[in-house]
Amino acid sequence: MPEIRLEHVTKRWGKFYAVDDLSMVIADNAFVTLLGPSGCGKTTTLRMIAGLETPTSGRITIGDMVVFDSELGINIPANKRKVGFLFQNYALWPNMTVYENIAFGLSNIKEPQPKTDFEAKNAARLAEILKSPEEAARIISDCRDKKGRLDEQKAYIKLIDAFTLSMPTAKRLFGYHPESGRDFSGEIAALEAKVEAARKAALAAGGELNENFELLKNGEVVTEVRKLSKEEIDLTVRRVSRIVKIGMFMDRYPAELSGGQQQRVAIARTLAPEPSVLFMDEPLSNLDAKLRLEMRYELQRLHVETGSTFVYVTHDQMEAMTLATEICLINNGVLQQYEPPLDVYHRPANLFAADFVGNPSINFIEAKGAQNAAGEVELTVFDGVKAVFRPSEKLELKAWFAARDTAAAGTEAELKKAAEKKGYVEKSNKDETFRYHIDKVVEEDFSLQDEPELTNEDLVLGVRPEFIEISADGGLDGEIYGAMPTGMESTIKVRVGGYLLTGVVFGSTLFRIGAKVRVRIGGDNVMLFDRRSGRRVALGSLEFVK
Repeated sequence: MPEIRLEHVTKRWGKFYAVDDLSMVIADNAFVTLLGPSGCGKTTTLRMIAGLETPTSGRITIGDMVVFDSELGINIPANKRKVGFLFQNYALWPNMTVYENIAFGLSNIKEPQPKTDFEAKNAARLAEILKSPEEAARIISDCRDKKGRLDEQKAYIKLIDAFTLSMPTAKRLFGYHPESGRDFSGEIAALEAKVEAARKAALAAGGELNENFELLKNGEVVTEVRKLSKEEIDLTVRRVSRIVKIGMFMDRYPAELSGGQQQRVAIARTLAPEPSVLFMDEPLSNLDAKLRLEMRYELQRLHVETGSTFVYVTHDQMEAMTLATEICLINNGVLQQYEPPLDVYHRPANLFAADFVGNPSINFIEAKGAQNAAGEVELTVFDGVKAVFRPSEKLELKAWFAARDTAAAGTEAELKKAAEKKGYVEKSNKDETFRYHIDKVVEEDFSLQDEPELTNEDLVLGVRPEFIEISADGGLDGEIYGAMPTGMESTIKVRVGGYLLTGVVFGSTLFRIGAKVRVRIGGDNVMLFDRRSGRRVALGSLEFVK
């Protein structure tokens, strides 16, 4: 399966930039989720890779093929990119059976195909099975009920699954009645004679048949532009139906299926043409919560079994965390972070990434402080509480701020340089530092307040709920403001002065509203952010000074 490469891809409508200078590489056999809030540009990105949307500028490569290049004028249409697309709406034909829905796209394929003698191929396969008919006999016998009546349709399906046959070939095998126990030497001889005749005919035409009964001439497979044969279509439909486990529903209509079954049909239809990449645009959003969870497991299994590259759009961070090998987090058309899920969770690049990933949401605590000679950052939080942040790795705050300012100056210079170029369009949806939320007992109205003047002493702490601990030796006075026990764990709100902290406490502990508690923040994954740029400065531990 191919690697997908995006280089400086931009899509805008007028002055609105849906995707702004996106560069990323999707590795072979990856499961990448494009994650972000509604309108962030994730679906537009997916559609541009698939060929359903034309980028304004940039370059997109799938494998060895450049499918779009604004400078070279290349724009390969979607039907030539060998990609599959699974929509939020299943878009199944209501007047067609499951089999017909899956086969529909295959019947329209017309491209170079190996010249294959299917009659000889099937004859050879049947002869092979009849030489050792015990397995086929057992399968057919198992399809009889307690009264000895044979379910032929069930037998066909089981023979198809056991021997990877098409339906017509399975019916021919059934017609030999391998369960009868008789001698099949006459039938085997006739089948082998048919195979031998096909090989001689190929030699007479100046070629030969290989092990797959494809015609070879001068050592190369002979191809012809043609549609898929009924045999090829049937084998493909049966193969993908086995992958998604819907082989027993082939004669049903979509209205006779559940939502999850319809989704499996849509997946099978997408897999049937063997796309090099499978794109999915929120395919589970129409399902209920339980079924959505089950389908996540199915998609994980499907990714492993097919070996395909999956690109999946969602705004549900739980889906992204559980499915992806890598998360591509986008906001306002700009790539925020592109890393494995747990890295995004534990080491978010900025305030937006920290806030968007995680449920319950992360706690943000505004702080003021500076680094001391020992390398620790002395902070004031919660309107006067003293705390010390100890970085997990060596940190030089002055050097970090200097690098930040250099990078900001470089970005500004690049924007000025770009603005001087012909055709430049200024971005109307301006990029701004993420406005995080501070949870308070009484919410303040910031709409009429002036933006504060920020200095290098203005910082923000990010604390995941699992690091909020109720402990007798905690350095912070708190009060239980709310508690929601679920059995395995409890989500609590702890009031500290006028602020609220969300915590997750594991176990079956019951908390009384209004109870006085002591709070500590455990672990060494507390995040320190620069308030001005929103970027993460360091990870470390936090201790309150009594």
